[in-house]
Amino acid sequence: MATNTPSTIRLNKADNVIVARLDIAPGFEILGEKVKTRAAIPAGHKIATTDIAEGQKIRKYNQIIGFATCDIASGDHVHVHNIAMQDFDRDYAFCAEVRNTPPVTDTAEFQGYVHANGRVGTRNYIGILTSVNCSATVARYIASAVEKELIATYPNVDGVVSLVHGTGCGMADTGDGYANLQRTLWGFAGHPNFGGILLVGLGCEVNQIDFLLEAYGIERGPRFQTMTIQDTGGTRRSVEHGAAIIREMLPAVNDITRTPCPASEVTLALQCGGSDAYSGITANPALGSAVDLLVAHGGTAILSETPEIYGAEHLLTRRAVNKEVGEKLIERIKWWESYTARNGGEMNNNPSPGNKEGGLSTILEKSLGAAAKGGTTNLCDVYRYGEPVRTKGFVFMDSPGYDPCSITGQVASGANIVCFTTGRGSVYGCKPSPSLKLASNTAMYTRMDEDMDINCGVIVDDGTPIEEMGAQIFDRILEVASGSPTKSEQLGFGDDEFVPWQIGAVM
Repeated sequence: MATNTPSTIRLNKADNVIVARLDIAPGFEILGEKVKTRAAIPAGHKIATTDIAEGQKIRKYNQIIGFATCDIASGDHVHVHNIAMQDFDRDYAFCAEVRNTPPVTDTAEFQGYVHANGRVGTRNYIGILTSVNCSATVARYIASAVEKELIATYPNVDGVVSLVHGTGCGMADTGDGYANLQRTLWGFAGHPNFGGILLVGLGCEVNQIDFLLEAYGIERGPRFQTMTIQDTGGTRRSVEHGAAIIREMLPAVNDITRTPCPASEVTLALQCGGSDAYSGITANPALGSAVDLLVAHGGTAILSETPEIYGAEHLLTRRAVNKEVGEKLIERIKWWESYTARNGGEMNNNPSPGNKEGGLSTILEKSLGAAAKGGTTNLCDVYRYGEPVRTKGFVFMDSPGYDPCSITGQVASGANIVCFTTGRGSVYGCKPSPSLKLASNTAMYTRMDEDMDINCGVIVDDGTPIEEMGAQIFDRILEVASGSPTKSEQLGFGDDEFVPWQIGAVM
């Protein structure tokens, strides 16, 4: 049978697959493609539009997403049963697509918290950080001891949050793992979304508080205090002492108020999780359009998840402002290839089962959609995990694809707000940086409307232009930066999502 209702999406005229917009039955004639389906095709999955011989390239977005593992006939379902990754040469073409981004003349603003050092926050928390897992319970008890009185007495304080983790000892005091943890703690300790910080240790751990302060030039003061459980006299005394420190901080933190700030003070973490085939068609390019607007306003956007740009890195190196920046990105890609190999894995261990159910077949396909979050402006720099981002514009920070771990690094690098695209439906939330969730499809948005902030599915359903959706996202970013709560904030998420990237032997 045939119908005039759009049933598929063609992303590029050079592609040899198209995407099912809805569930399609066998024998369905796809008008305009001269293709009749040979099997049932779930929504979001791919259909071959021509015969593809075993070993031939499969193209989507006019990019290689894999190779046929057997002969594929026109109308066949193309997925993990007949497509796989292979190595192939990628032309990095460093800096070939660098272009100027004209600044806007009418600068947007938000209401932010300006600190004495000039940094600008979007929230005003007191944070209790831990140097080691051994102090995690005490940190939680301290936060619990003051939280109730805080809400009633100090309305300008967003909360007291204990951010605990599972490492800090049983590790070497040198190497990537130790450096990652120290950069993360340093980044959170100085984050502009915190009005005050208490750092709690046990006392005998590898990750000594004094070592951290000395390494990063951190000085104790009224809004940055430290303590150890061993020196304070055990659990009960530590909870009492820590709660007293927080109570002393509260009046000064409550005195911090919002003032008008330019959009250039927004540093946006770009993230996707629970992706599906629509993520690269709707939510990710719409977020990329919002990033282009933010960069034009002088702001900063951080793309991460290195394993999830694998296969799309050549699109980023072409936008690198110079060859050195492009080569920094490729060095990180090579590191990940070596890292996964020596741990008995491979880069195509990603996508996840949920990604595959949503129509994504290989990491190449997933990465091409994920990279769209970065918009179209120049790649201005590449950073290590948790390294402070000091460059305005679009940048990249190396991280795993595991969302809580990746965002922890982005926040440590300075992100004061998060945009998180999802197709399957992630319920992630973040403290201290609020997280906006962007749904890639209307069905999931409707099903999980209490968790989703924006429905990008209207791009496919209603024909909403990507640029229009990007402008809506940009406006909502500024509203959230000014204090409007996200869905995850309303639900109370963020206390358990602090996950520093742990590398190396646990000893």
